[in-house]
Amino acid sequence: MSDQPSKPLLIFPCNGNGIEALDCLGEHYNVIGFVDDTPAKQGRHASGYPVYDRTALLRWHNAEVLAVPGGPSSFVTRGQVITALGIDETRFARVIHPRATVSPLATIGRNVLIMAGVVVTSNAVIGDHVCLLPNSVVHHDVRIGRLSLVGSNVTLAGGVAIGENCYIASGTSIMHGIEIGAGALVGLGSNVIRNVAGGTTVAGNPARPI
Repeated sequence: MSDQPSKPLLIFPCNGNGIEALDCLGEHYNVIGFVDDTPAKQGRHASGYPVYDRTALLRWHNAEVLAVPGGPSSFVTRGQVITALGIDETRFARVIHPRATVSPLATIGRNVLIMAGVVVTSNAVIGDHVCLLPNSVVHHDVRIGRLSLVGSNVTLAGGVAIGENCYIASGTSIMHGIEIGAGALVGLGSNVIRNVAGGTTVAGNPARPI
């Protein structure tokens, strides 16, 4: 048991990533509930927790916030959505599953969610507002730019550079030293052996523009 009191936490929005985040909290956080902009979700409960509108951010002004919006069809707008919350960056939480392994030599930003089974090794740099889904491996000297989403069972070999606001779909492997440009999407189960230009979508084995 931790000697430190758990911190109050609001999760935004009430989506798949937010629900999965509940399993990652350990003893560090006490969830107040979800914040969501969808009226049909507000006033209800999800996984045992109430769903509020954005006024909850003011009501519990001392609570930390984990903001995990976005998916393959909406990842490009993550930055605008998170900024629109209008909260100070110091309120953003850093949530790491107790069964994730993160090197003490790695650098982890704010508003980062790292799920079960993830391994982050030496000198990796994870930017702000990044999600790493279960069982992905981030090898030495990898850099993941802010606002990027990395799916489950992804392997990023040494020295890979993921630009800002990218989406790396589950089951993807990226060869060492590869650069993925800002705003790119790498499709499900891809093997990336060449650099990917910013703003493009690639998929396949080997990955090609589609």
